[in-house]
Amino acid sequence: MDMKTVLVVEDEREIARMVQTYLMREGYRVEVAFTGEEGWTLFKNLQPDLVVLDLMLPGMHGLEVARRIRQGATTPIIMLTARTEEADRVAGLEMGADDYVTKPFSLRELAARVRAVLRRTEGATVPEVIRVGNLTVDLAAREARLGGALLDLTPTEFDLLAFFARHPGRVFTRRELLEALQERTYATLPRTVDSHVKNLRHKIEPDPEDPIYILTVHGVGYKFRPAEGE
Repeated sequence: MDMKTVLVVEDEREIARMVQTYLMREGYRVEVAFTGEEGWTLFKNLQPDLVVLDLMLPGMHGLEVARRIRQGATTPIIMLTARTEEADRVAGLEMGADDYVTKPFSLRELAARVRAVLRRTEGATVPEVIRVGNLTVDLAAREARLGGALLDLTPTEFDLLAFFARHPGRVFTRRELLEALQERTYATLPRTVDSHVKNLRHKIEPDPEDPIYILTVHGVGYKFRPAEGE
C-alpha cells in the first residue's frame, strides 16, 4: 500500500511537531505548515491524501483554506478547533470537512480519526462535474453550463452554486450560506444571501419566479434540487 501523505496546518509549532512525529510513527508521510497561506501553497504543491487543519490561523483563516480546497478537490479534512468554537465547527462541517477534533486532544485519538476518515473515503469518489437536469457544474474548471451554454457567473455566484450542488436536498439557513461563502458576518446581514440567490436564479433558472434548482424553504433558507430518486 502506498504511503499516505498528511498535511498538518497548525500555527502552534509544538503541537504541529508533536502531531507530525506521532503520525510519522503511524506510517504516514507528514508535512507541516504554520500559517493558512503556507498551508494553501503546500496543499497545491503536495496534493496530500488528507489535511489536518486548525481553524484559528494567523492571516488566512482555516475556513478560507478549507473553502479553497473544496473549490476543486475532495481531499478529506479533519479540523482542529477549540471547545468554544462551535460556530466555526458548524461552518467547517457544512463546507465539507469530514471530521473535527477539539483541543486539547490526544495524539492517539487524532491518529484514530485519520485512519477512520481515510478508510471511509478510500475509493469513494465525488464527481468533479455535477449534473442536475440541464445544469452542469464543473468544480475543477470553475465553470457552469446550462444546456451546454457557458454561464457568466461571478466568483461568489459560482461558489454558492458549487456549494449547493455538493449538498443536494440539504436545507441551509442564510447564515450558514454566508459562512460557507466566507462573507464577513460582522459586516454582512444574513439577508445579503437573498441577493446572491436572486442573481444566481436569473442566470440558471428557466423561470426565476418559479425556480427548479434553488428552492426556497420558507422560514429557514434554501436548498438545492435533490438528485433524481432522492
